[in-house]
Formats: sequence, C-alpha cells, structure tokens
Amino acid sequence: MLKNVAAVLLDGVHPFELGVICEVFGLDRSDAGLPVYDFAAVSAEGPDLATHVPGMTISTPFGLERLEEADLIAVPAAGRIREGYPPELLDALRRAVDRGARVLSVCSGVFVLGEAGLLDGRRCAVHWRYAHELAVAFPRTRVDPDVLYVDEGPVITSAGTAAGIDACLHIVRTEHGSEVANAIARRMVIPPHRDGGQAQYVERPLPVTPCDTVGGVLAWMEAHLDQTLTVEELAARAHMSPRTFARRFQQETGTTPYRWLLRQRVLLAQELLEQTDETVESIAGRAGFGNAAAMRHQFMKALGTTPNAFRRTFRVRAVSASQASRRSA
Repeated sequence: MLKNVAAVLLDGVHPFELGVICEVFGLDRSDAGLPVYDFAAVSAEGPDLATHVPGMTISTPFGLERLEEADLIAVPAAGRIREGYPPELLDALRRAVDRGARVLSVCSGVFVLGEAGLLDGRRCAVHWRYAHELAVAFPRTRVDPDVLYVDEGPVITSAGTAAGIDACLHIVRTEHGSEVANAIARRMVIPPHRDGGQAQYVERPLPVTPCDTVGGVLAWMEAHLDQTLTVEELAARAHMSPRTFARRFQQETGTTPYRWLLRQRVLLAQELLEQTDETVESIAGRAGFGNAAAMRHQFMKALGTTPNAFRRTFRVRAVSASQASRRSA
C-alpha cells in the first residue's frame, strides 16, 4: 500500500511540475475521508535550490536519505537535461526499484530515470518536444510520443505538465480505486480522466517543400481536400508518371501522397471543430472523410481522441479567446 511519497528536487526544478506532485500526494484531505501520505520534498543538491522561474528558490531540510523509506519517488522536470545528475541520486533510484518502490517522472524528469538505467527495455512517455532526444539518448527504451503517461511495472512516466496530473491520479486509482481518484480530481477541479493523448496538442504546421517539383500539386490538393484524389490524377497534374510522382513526393515531403492528404484533412477538421458550430457530419464532408464514422476512425488513429472530445477540449478555448479579443477591441 502506498503511504510514503518523496519528490526529488534538482537545481532548476519546474515549480508547476513539482506542484502537481505536491497537490496530489502532499495535501491533507483527511477531512473528506481521503488518504493522507507521508510526503516530503527531497533535495539532491543541498537545502536551497534555484527554480525554473527566475528570482525564486526552494528550500527543504530533507536529503537523499529520505528516499530509502519512500514507496513512491517522483522526479519533476528540471531546468537541465543530461548535464550530470548526482550519482548518489541515481544510485538511490536504482535501490528503490530493487526493493520494490515505484518511481514516477513528470515531463523531462524522465531523463533522470534514463540515466539511472531504469528505462532500459521499457516503454515510456515524455513531452513530445523531447521524444526524439530521449530516444537517441536511451536507445534501449521505447519512447511513445503520443500518450499522456505509461505505467511499466515500477516505472511510471508522463508527458508534459498536465499529463503529470493524469499519471498521479492513475497511481491513486491503482492504489485506492476510482472513487478516491475521482474525489481528488473534483477537489482539484479537473477531469478524473482525459480523453486521448498528447498528439492532439502537438504543433504540426503544414510542411514546406524545398523545391517546386510538387509544390503546385500540394497547393491544389490542399484546396480540394473534399474530393476523391488518386495518385494517377495527381501525377497527371504534375506531368509525371505515377511512379515518378510518388518517388518525388516522398523525397520532398517526407511522406506519401495518401498520408500527406490524410494529415491535411485532419488539420482542416481540427480547425473547423475549433472555430465553427458545424456538425461533425458536415465537417467530415468538407474535410474529405465522407462521413462522421470515417472521420472518427481517422481522428482516433492520428490524435488518440474523437472529434467530439477534441471539440469539447478546444472549442471552449477558441470561443474564450474570441470573446476576449472583442472585449479588448
């Protein structure tokens, strides 16, 4: 049973990521009948640490010896990545896992677990910005850039900031059941479980090609996403054979015509879901999916969420931004 939790602080720690851990495991909610953890923030580099926010420091009386009794050790993001983590910290993390404790990373805190050798042979999550760097640094791990968190035995890894909340609540749910996790989520005024993964938050601008061989065809494709397009038709527009066109397209865009077209259709659908009140069926037609069921299938494959769930998440944001703009005008 999870009772003792420690958060590891490195110089340059990100306050929000640390706050996520403190919010879930560090607050006394016994008045609501919720579990109380023996919680401590532990410094790996002395009692006073700078933070990611200029002008702010964090002080704690606890050193690494506190990790020896922890059931869960959480490592939030810090300002540096792979710049020489304290060897005694890496040793403490390895000992903790060996004795049956769990370790949790939030965002780039996963690099600490990687340096300790705890990612080897495991699937893990990280903020999409760091996915490639993590995969290169630790080739024996399997980096999943789309999910919010991954639970691989004693090692739990999460993606960006808010995904740390998802991972923490997952741990609570595993330990105490959905009722307790839902109660903590209500106290935090957040959903107990979010739909989809972080793929829906990744910035993916339209690709720019380095030359004009297929540039004109790309512009035409973008303007006719609602139509059925074949490689043969596209090749004829480019005055090439289908085989040559497919090869040139791959060279200049890094993907196939089908995948490029599918991605642009998803992007258009995202834009319409955010900015209009059109029905999902109507948007599916305008974006070239044909019907709502087909669009839902492609959304799940590309973004890990449904069109309706995407609209619930992002439509409110778009409307709020528009209203704020009108008020300031």
